[in-house]
Amino acid sequence: MITVGCAGFPVPATRYFKEFLFVEVQETHQAVPGMGTIRRWRREAPPGFTFAMLAPREIGQENFREGKVIETALTTLFDVGKELDSKFAVFVSPAELTASRANKAAVKEFLASVRTKFDRVVWEAPPTWDPDEASKIAEDVKVVAARDPLSHGMLETSIAYYRLPGPAGHKSRYEDPAIEKLAELAKAAEHEDVTYVFTNVDMFADAKRFKKAMKI
Repeated sequence: MITVGCAGFPVPATRYFKEFLFVEVQETHQAVPGMGTIRRWRREAPPGFTFAMLAPREIGQENFREGKVIETALTTLFDVGKELDSKFAVFVSPAELTASRANKAAVKEFLASVRTKFDRVVWEAPPTWDPDEASKIAEDVKVVAARDPLSHGMLETSIAYYRLPGPAGHKSRYEDPAIEKLAELAKAAEHEDVTYVFTNVDMFADAKRFKKAMKI
């Protein structure tokens, strides 16, 4: 099963729903949208559409250490999830989170805890962490590691989640050779369930080109 989507709605939701069956909701990371907007998304989404929720940034800012701030952030995420009919959470680490032993332990403890509260938990380590070590941390607590497949290679897990941040940062676009390379990697992979999420500025066009290259 191959799923393709974008990080947020790069075009009006009604247009987006005609192209994709998945979105990683970005609004839950900063300022939660009004419940009216959330209910409208759910109402307008086609059958089989999946909403993943990007967890509030406060969780990463607290270095994944449990406390009142994280408790409140998770409650907000649960509330949005109920309206979206979603128990799919994506936790992205801040770039400044160092790969210290204490931080690794805190991340593992946190992920093990939230894994019981969602149907699927995805965690993306900071870009400075070793990607294979990060994948092992995720595997140890039975969550899904996120990574950039073009920079760090493919995972060897049955369930995989790939985030495509742009070849040179958020404001860059993927040229045809990169899309073709990604399609080659995707076709050769043996995942049972895999999600590709484009997060760069040209995400809508790039994701559509990837779908075309994959013939899906």
